[in-house]
Amino acid sequence: MQLLKESVEFPNLFSGDIEINRVAFNLFGMDIYWYGILIAAGVILGFIYAMKRARKVGLISDNVFDIAFVSIIVGFIGARAYFCLFYNLMNPDAENKYDLITMFTKIHDGGLAIYGGIIFGVITGIIMSKIKKTPFLPLLDVAAPAFLIGQAIGRWGNFINQECYGAPTAGNLPWGMTGTKIALDPIVIEASGQSVTKTDILVHPCFLYESLWCIVGFLLIHFIGNKIRTFDGELFLYYVFWYGAGRGWIEGLRTDSLYAGSLKISQVIAIASAVLALIMIIYFKIAVKKDGRPLYVNTEDSAERIRSFEKKRILEKENEAAKKAMKKAEKAYSEKTAPSILGDEKGVQETNIDNNTSEDK
Repeated sequence: MQLLKESVEFPNLFSGDIEINRVAFNLFGMDIYWYGILIAAGVILGFIYAMKRARKVGLISDNVFDIAFVSIIVGFIGARAYFCLFYNLMNPDAENKYDLITMFTKIHDGGLAIYGGIIFGVITGIIMSKIKKTPFLPLLDVAAPAFLIGQAIGRWGNFINQECYGAPTAGNLPWGMTGTKIALDPIVIEASGQSVTKTDILVHPCFLYESLWCIVGFLLIHFIGNKIRTFDGELFLYYVFWYGAGRGWIEGLRTDSLYAGSLKISQVIAIASAVLALIMIIYFKIAVKKDGRPLYVNTEDSAERIRSFEKKRILEKENEAAKKAMKKAEKAYSEKTAPSILGDEKGVQETNIDNNTSEDK
């Protein structure tokens, strides 16, 4: 196994280092990283949540499964492509620029952009919804909280990697952090005034800020957003607003952002999306109140689809039960008739022996 042991420290919270290893285990000679495991765990939990909530917005869980499965795969590709594209654009003189091959062969180096994942995932969701003949806006409402679950868990992969942290803290923050890798950051070294392997300069744990922000957003949307939802797609807009507002603030603290001139790309996108989402929430709230448009879950179309789906499932279960009963009956019949056949053959053999014996006499 490749040794990647490092350590982080929160000296104002408690003494001592937290030893971390980016490699979780080795499988068939390949290192499996905690970063990938945590992202996968977040995706799976978000996926399960979306499946459980499908009926609440009037959707069929099987359709949600098919659409989400494909969208997640394409979303991962989009997240990677987005990062590599902007990395190349913002670093034209870099020697390690990405191409279509290294974009995937060097994925262990890190680099996934949530905006690319959401954009590609949503576009795929639209296409898949057309194929599955499923309303798209209610689908967004089950996806939004699921996104927050995945992001809240996935950000801890950045903790393991000692990345996505912020600038040196302005004061002696209780939750300020440092680490073996963080201490080598040129910004941290410059702030400390010396080149050492570990410094007393602490940085903002931006991974923690975003993880907590996503958890709070999930709780708000799940417990409050669902109760005040008046139009399909509303929860997704809440997600865009909440995440955009938080990311806009957190991105301002980070030191590893991609820039377009003097502007941080992610920060600009975050603030713009939050403002746009807020405008759309207000507009559609007013429009729905005037039109009296019902939620999809309250429509006859939704009720009829769910009834048809339930009937289909019942028939499938009945057919499966009938097949099992038939197999059981056939097995019981074969077990019952087998001895009698053997008995008949034995009787025939005994009769032939008796006849032969009589002829000899």
